[in-house]
Formats: sequence, structure tokens, C-alpha cells
Amino acid sequence: MVESWSFLDTAESNFRPLVVIELAKGTKEETIEWFTKRIVDKKANGGAQLLMKPLVTEDGVENIYLVGASHLRLLLGAEAVGLVKECSDNSMRTFTYSSRKTFKHYADDNHDFLTMAECQYIIKHELENLRAKDEKMIPGYPQAKLYPGKSIVRRLLTSGILVQIFPLHDREELKKLSHSWYGRVKIGYQPLDDIRCYFGETIALYFGFLEYFTFALIPMAVIGIPYYVFAWEDYDKYVMFATFNLLWSTVILEVWKRMCAILTYRWGTLLMKRQFEEPRPGFHGVLGINPVTGREEPMYSSIKRQLRIYLVSLPFVCLCLYFSLYVMMIYFDLEQWALDYHKENESNFSSLMLYVPSIIYAVVIEIMNLIYRYAAEFLTSWENHRLESSYQNHLILKVLVFNFLNCFASLFYIAFVMFDMKLLRQSLATLLITSQILNQFAESLLPYWLQKRYNRRMKKRMCSKKTDMDLSLAEQVNMEKEMGTYLGTFDDYLELFLQFGYVSLFSCVYPLAAVFAVLNNITEIYSDALKMCRVYKRPFAEPTANIGVWQLAFETMSVISVVTNCILIGMSPEVDALFPDSKMDLVLTVALVEHLLLAIKFIMAFVIPDKPRDIQMKLAKLEFESLEALKQQVRAFQMQLHFLLIHH
Repeated sequence: MVESWSFLDTAESNFRPLVVIELAKGTKEETIEWFTKRIVDKKANGGAQLLMKPLVTEDGVENIYLVGASHLRLLLGAEAVGLVKECSDNSMRTFTYSSRKTFKHYADDNHDFLTMAECQYIIKHELENLRAKDEKMIPGYPQAKLYPGKSIVRRLLTSGILVQIFPLHDREELKKLSHSWYGRVKIGYQPLDDIRCYFGETIALYFGFLEYFTFALIPMAVIGIPYYVFAWEDYDKYVMFATFNLLWSTVILEVWKRMCAILTYRWGTLLMKRQFEEPRPGFHGVLGINPVTGREEPMYSSIKRQLRIYLVSLPFVCLCLYFSLYVMMIYFDLEQWALDYHKENESNFSSLMLYVPSIIYAVVIEIMNLIYRYAAEFLTSWENHRLESSYQNHLILKVLVFNFLNCFASLFYIAFVMFDMKLLRQSLATLLITSQILNQFAESLLPYWLQKRYNRRMKKRMCSKKTDMDLSLAEQVNMEKEMGTYLGTFDDYLELFLQFGYVSLFSCVYPLAAVFAVLNNITEIYSDALKMCRVYKRPFAEPTANIGVWQLAFETMSVISVVTNCILIGMSPEVDALFPDSKMDLVLTVALVEHLLLAIKFIMAFVIPDKPRDIQMKLAKLEFESLEALKQQVRAFQMQLHFLLIHH
């Protein structure tokens, strides 16, 4: 029997709060009543059919609401969003309510069949899909216009009526996860499956990549130490090390694709169907009819968007790149001043002063990256992209181009214009170490300290109040709503991308880069785990099958590293001495070696499959079964149609 939404009851005695909705203080009663009705109303009436309960704050104002759902409602929601779960025969299949008993660990009284993160994802999906029917505006706010099909939650957010929606932490589960994840220093793997169950696949995949990348750096670090100790000035001895580095960068990225496929197949996201993308919240334009969906939604000319990109955004990015190069030249003036000062004084203080320009420049780089990031976000939003994926791709491109030039331009200049290998080593080491220290402080230590101070103040204030409500729940909600919002894995992947550049681009000059990267990543795992569990609000789970455009970014960096290392080796005095008569022969030889290494890289990328053989077979089997099931449905329909035609 196929169940429908109509028999669901919106009242449930065992209410479990999963998501918090915070409205602006002073929100009009008619707006609250209308929004609440839409949330709890039946699906047949255009509602979300969820459970909702107000939470009275310490000043008696009801602007915070707790949202939950019945077990049955969540199961039907799991089918609606296309969650993939493990069956009793150990295969992974899309969950359907009608075939629920074929799934492993399912029981009518087992409310843990869906993880809390999956339940919160389902509620988020249902809230975001609350759409206006015949309303022309949000009741009580004539300026907040609505039209049929418009997302109600998105309009409330852009109008400032809805402050935020966030999922609640499960304090018991969080305590267990914290203990196994970062509560004790240990040598071992992270609990990726537990992280995925609590935070979702996107965050678990980032920590999986961080862990994998750290382990992959260990061979480079181990090999780099003796090169640093015994062969500092002999660049010809770095040929084998650089060659190994270039092949290593290809292998680890290809093997990661396989690791990623194993993880996401186990988690079910490798099989999830890509849903039709709705317009992003910030997208605006003149109302029109979408030719694909047939729904009324804002329309914006792609020509206007292209004009904004090429006439405004592109010149601005070029101007920022020019400013970055100008700052770089100031840095070289400071380097020359420090060198002259050291020659005049020859003291311990003057020796330390040699590192000051690089440290100052590293700090300036981080500040410029931060300022440019805000400018890039503003410009990309102003370009008015319809889809979130398009917005993210344009933002990532802007940020990557600027960060690459800002962080590495000085190193390229030192290497290929000044030909100063000693200064290149010094600058690379200073930039790498300084950026790692600044990132650790800004991303984890400072937010953790500020959040800890706030929590102490909040606990004192809550304990002084005499209320009849559940103090622990009220305290938890009030603490979590003031926490910072985790903005996604963008900055975390960007940090790893720049680190990968420091390690691979000039590996033959500074082999110790991998050592510092390993040490940083070990502390990064613990500090990132700490900020996820203690500093930020719990983010909504987001299913994903891979690390997206970052895979391409890392592969592009590995290709650039082939070129830079080949040129650096070709510039060494030892290699130059092999071609005393003709520099053209040297250039041609370096170009030939570079092309050969690139060919080996691309051959290796082609030969190593992206998915293990067993997963390929499982996916092919599922595709075959889906096609067979579709054929059976077509045959059954044809038979029914044939039967009706005969009897008429």
C-alpha cells in the first residue's frame, strides 16, 4: 500500500526539537500566525506538515520557535529528498516508504533509523520548499511581495522578518563525538562515519580530505628532511626529489578520487540524484515564466549579467591584481633595506631584521586576501547569478586567481627574475609558517576564546532567572543562537589549496615545506574539530558526492608545479654547466623534460580509475535493475491500457 501525506497527524506527544527558527523581535502577530499555519498545515493544503512549538525567552517575548516532525513524516520526507540507505542485502538503494522493511536497521519503533543530521536536512528541505500560493505579500508587511511559487522562507529572510534558521546540537551525541574526535591526542584515523552522521557528508568529506592529504604529505616530509640536511646547495641532487614530488602530486589526487568514491558510496551520496536547482535567495529580476518549470519566478537578462562581469568585475579584479603586485614591489624594497642594514651592522639584531620584511609581507597578504574576499562576494552577488552553483563557481574563480597571485607572485619574481635561490628559500619558509600561524589564530583560537567568554556570561544570566520552563533547553537555544555561523568549507579548502602550492611549486628549493605542512595539518584537524563542536552553530547537513571544483583546482596547481620545478632545475648552475656552448639546447631539454613529465601525469590520471572496480560493478548493477524496473512498469501500463481498450 502506498501511503499518502493526508493521513499524517501534525500532533505528537513526544515532541523532539530539531530546528530553531528565530523571528525578528516585534514581528507582527498576523505574520507569525500565517507562517506557523503554513508550517504545520497539511501537505495537501500547501503546508510543510511539521510540528512547531514556541520557546518563551527570558524577557517573555515569543520570537523563537522549535520545529520537529513525527517519525512517519520524516520517513516520507526521506523519500521526498531521495536519501540513499543500506538494504538488508548490503546494497545501497534510494529509500522509499513502501519498501522500508527491506532496509537494514529499519523497525517501526526504531526512531534512530534516520540520523539527526538527516532529520534536520529533511526539515530544512521542507521549510525551504514552502511556497506562496495566491498570496501577493507577507501578511502584515505589504512591502514584502510574494508571487505564486516563491519560497516563503527566502522572502522572510531577505525582508529581515526571519533572523535565522539553524539545527540544534544533540549535547549527548556531541559529547561522545568530541571525546572520540579531539578530546584526546592520539595517532589514528578520525571517526569519519560519526562526523558524517552528526554534521553531514560535506563536512565529513572535508575532514576526510584533510586527513588523507596529511598522510599523503608524510612521504614528502620524510624524504625532504635528508635533502635539507645533506644537500642544501646542490640543486642537481634535487632532480630526483622534484620528479618524485611531481608524480606524487598526481598519484595522491587520483587515489583521492577513489577514496572519495568509497566514502560517498558507503554514505549513500554517490547514488543520490542531482535535484533541480532553485533560484538562489539573492537572485532578483522582473517576474516571468520559467520555460522549464512553467512557474512564475524572477527573470534576469544573461546579457546584462555578462556586461556586469566583463565591464565591472573583470576590470576590478585586474586592478586588485595590479595593487597586489605594487605591494609586492614595496616588499622587495624592504628586503633590500634589511639587507643593507645587515651589511652595515653585522649583529644578531640585524640578522633577525632580515626576516622582518617577509613576516610583514605575510601579514599584509592575509589582510589583503580577507579584504578582497569581501569585495569578491559583493561583486559576485551584484552580478546576480540565478543558481547557487553558478554563484559559487564565479566566486571561487575570483578568489583563487587573486590568492594565487597574492601569495605566490613574490616567489615567482624572486625565482625567475631575481634568480636568488637563497632569498626564495627564506621567503617561502617565512610566508608558509607565518600564514599557518595566522590562520590557526584567526580561524580557531580567537573565535573559541570569544565564544567561551560569551558562554560564561550566558550561564550566569540564565541561572539568575526563575522560570518554570525547561532551563537546560532554553539555555542551549540562547547559547547556540548567539554562536557564529559556519559559512561552509570554502576557506578550509582554500587554505589547503595554498598549502599545496607552497609544497609543490618550489619543492626542489625548500624540501622542508612538506614537514611544516604535516605539523600544521595535525593541529588543523584538532582546531577545526574544536571550532565545529564548540565555536559555531551546528550547520545543516549537505549531501555531496565529491569535493567539487576544488579537485580541478588542486589538479591545475599540480600541472603548474611541473613547469616551475623543471625551470628551477634547469636554472641551477650544475645543470647549466652541462650545456656550456648552447643555451638553446638547455631550453629545449628543459621543455622536453617538462612535456614528458606532463605526459606521464596525464597517462597516470587516465590509467588510475576514479572508482574502484567493486563500486563500478555495484553502480552498473543498480543501473541495470533500475532499467529493468522501468521496463516492467512500462509493460504493466501497456497491459492495463490494452485491457481497457478491449473492454471498451
